[in-house]
Amino acid sequence: MADDNTTQLQQLLDCIQRGDEAARDALIRHSCDRLLRLTRKMLRNFPRLRRWEQTDDVLQNAMLRLHRSLGEVRPGSVPEYLGLAATQIRRSLIDLARHHFRVKGDAAHHHTDDVRCERGNLVQNQPDCSSEPRSIEQWSDFHEHIECLPTQEREVFNLLWYQGLEQIEAARVLGVDTRTIRRRWRSARMMIAEAMGGQPPE
Repeated sequence: MADDNTTQLQQLLDCIQRGDEAARDALIRHSCDRLLRLTRKMLRNFPRLRRWEQTDDVLQNAMLRLHRSLGEVRPGSVPEYLGLAATQIRRSLIDLARHHFRVKGDAAHHHTDDVRCERGNLVQNQPDCSSEPRSIEQWSDFHEHIECLPTQEREVFNLLWYQGLEQIEAARVLGVDTRTIRRRWRSARMMIAEAMGGQPPE
């Protein structure tokens, strides 16, 4: 995160804070490559959807949402901005999943989805793609519950789960120690489990 690109993103965020509307377009253009990588990583957490949607299409939809959001929300830091971007990407993915897997959707009646990934689980910051939720609603609800987390827990969840950072990297991004990251990560998992009746998707 501590590179020239991040510095330039922060400068553009400062311009937005001062009311420079033109900086909104410049910010999104300048962060396009980073948002593409973020979208690609987040799409991996929606394994069945990868059969039906391409990364570029998801990104385009998310960037339109992000542009609108920046008209209402003015993040003050790069982590806050990336968190907002992750939220818009996640919402785009949830909408697409519900579109494809609703009762009358094509994907709902397609039984040849071939999902392969390395085994993992929530504790290791990776989903277990071999075990999907019982329904698309439960699966989508899991991702929506993340948006209801308190800010600190949501920031950590976005960095570890969606962006795939190690805990030490997330600590560096947020300017805290790894013990704080572990505490917030544990708290986030417990909140999601409670919201889903103790049975979150693995």
